[in-house]
Amino acid sequence: MKKIRLEPLRRPLIGLALGAVLCTSLQGCLPLVVGATAVSSMAAVDRRSLGTQTDDKTIELKGEGRASKITGDKGRVAVTSYNRMVVLSGEVADEKMKAEVQAQIATLGDLKKIENDLEVAPVSTVSARSSDLLITSKVKAAIIDTKDLYLSAFKIHTDRGVVYMMGRVTQREAKLGAEVARNAAGDIRKVVKLFEYITEDELLEMKAKQAPEESRTSAPAK
Repeated sequence: MKKIRLEPLRRPLIGLALGAVLCTSLQGCLPLVVGATAVSSMAAVDRRSLGTQTDDKTIELKGEGRASKITGDKGRVAVTSYNRMVVLSGEVADEKMKAEVQAQIATLGDLKKIENDLEVAPVSTVSARSSDLLITSKVKAAIIDTKDLYLSAFKIHTDRGVVYMMGRVTQREAKLGAEVARNAAGDIRKVVKLFEYITEDELLEMKAKQAPEESRTSAPAK
């Protein structure tokens, strides 16, 4: 496998990405998270509309709430949504519970797809989930440090050592992103790609539309 050349100018951002991801579950980290957001927006903006981003967050919050009512303390369900494509990951007590969770998530609205990757297994430990969080941070940092990849184009979630990659990307970005993810940490079980593909021409159109908006948001306040 060929070695991916890292862009030197992006190296200082690794620590910021690691810290931002690890701080998402802790208090007192708002300045760092905001800083990470600013860095990301300099490279590219989210390829979903603001309305779709809001819908995805609502799907995740409502979905996990409904799943929790089904599993109780016998399971743990993480709901990850990107452009109304949903991944269910975590642990459930049995196949019946797995099916019940998916059926309940399906009632949330017009979802494009539900990828049910729930495992019949004991609930993962806090240590295992911390390891997953660290893997996610390493993958995000590696993407930031790779030329021609933009973190804002991807949504990354890790569960039980499996890295789920979502986003609206070109075939080129998908291939490179998955390669970067696989080499980001040694304890990754596998990388699952759940992308919505766009053409290179569509990407150029997105960048052209984003440029004026980025100019306005970066202009000094009057």
